[in-house]
Amino acid sequence: MANTRSALKRARQSEQRRVRNAAIRSGVRTAVKSARTALGREDVEQARATVSRTARLLDKAVTKGVLHRNAAARRKSRLSRLLNARSPR
Repeated sequence: MANTRSALKRARQSEQRRVRNAAIRSGVRTAVKSARTALGREDVEQARATVSRTARLLDKAVTKGVLHRNAAARRKSRLSRLLNARSPR
């Protein structure tokens, strides 16, 4: 257990950050999963909207420091590659 006032404060801060980061990370995972299921369905327009919403969430996670920017870019790239394979040219 923390002994000093500053250590107690740091423990409180890190707990708050842990909870917030877990919520953001969970939301990102859910969005990526829903985008993948939308890509598996027939409706390409709905899949496009879902992928766009997911990309926005990934970008927000990067700005909040939850995800590394290259990890988010990789996930967005994979989703858009799947979307482009599904959409007619």
